[in-house]
Amino acid sequence: MDYIKIKGYKSIKDIHLDLRPINVLIGANGSGKSNFISFFEFLNALQDKRLKEYVAMRGGTEKLLHKGSENTQIIEFETSFGERINGYKASLKLGDEHFIFYDEYLIYRGNKGRDISNFGTEASIKSTDNYRAKYVIKHLNSYRKYHFHDTSKNSPFSQMSNVVNDQYYLYEEGGNLSAFLYNIHENHKVVYNRIIQTIQSIAPYFSDFFFQPNKEDFIRLQWRSKFSSTIYGASDLSDGTIRFIALTVLFMQPKLPSSIIIDEPELGLHPFAISKLAGMIKSVAAKNVQVIVATQSADLVNHFLPEDVITVDQVNGESQFNRLDESDLQEWLDTYSVGDLWQRNILSGGQPNK
Repeated sequence: MDYIKIKGYKSIKDIHLDLRPINVLIGANGSGKSNFISFFEFLNALQDKRLKEYVAMRGGTEKLLHKGSENTQIIEFETSFGERINGYKASLKLGDEHFIFYDEYLIYRGNKGRDISNFGTEASIKSTDNYRAKYVIKHLNSYRKYHFHDTSKNSPFSQMSNVVNDQYYLYEEGGNLSAFLYNIHENHKVVYNRIIQTIQSIAPYFSDFFFQPNKEDFIRLQWRSKFSSTIYGASDLSDGTIRFIALTVLFMQPKLPSSIIIDEPELGLHPFAISKLAGMIKSVAAKNVQVIVATQSADLVNHFLPEDVITVDQVNGESQFNRLDESDLQEWLDTYSVGDLWQRNILSGGQPNK
């Protein structure tokens, strides 16, 4: 994604943000980081003709409009991919019960191309026969907001998944981690071994996963320790370890998506694991995967360049996004890292006192 323009969505009144291979959002609680991240979920649901369901499951149209329908009636966005060659633009106007697509375009080299508006309640991007749509759909389809927060006894990691139906991509909360890993184990041995080695680097006691699908082809995440013959489950791992396992699989999977979008991946991670996570982020970015991360961790931010970091502040109920400029921080960077500057309240944005 080259850039994104958003108007009228949650705390975002009007932004135009150019995006880089790595985009690390920092800011106080409630600044709007999660709202920005959630917009990519919104786009994914929109292109998949699940917008009405998505809106209903998140509290209705009122919750998505900037400061509610009394102040905002329209959500607009525009984005482009591949050096601004193919793009997508739409305007969604509040109807009686749902949003109505009254403006929807495929963009070519910055200009409005094919008008695909249908004035319906679901997008036309997947229905049009215009050949440019497939390039846009490919990107929008990869916009899944990953968050591996739930590590309770009944978390998604502990659930059964099907080795046939649940093998194609990792689900947003890791509910199919066992089936996804099983497919890597069976078909991508080199990648699987690298995943195991990476997990062992932060959990030396970990030996390997134990895969045994049942007669219905369902499998549960299980593993072995180097120091016992017992078969353990996901709930026997610490919160940080199971999250790191999910992150490792996400970033080291054999067929990487075009984008990885993740909210607070640092939760429960040891500083050494955070360092490993930063390395994985840089590795996939070097392979043309765009990474968008919202974080509260100065330790994670310390691993990135100033231009990778976007500060988020909420001013008078509006989220403001600003990318750091290394030249503005040069006198400090000789002594401090970016995360240190954030902690010391030296950065002009991303602070709770805005």
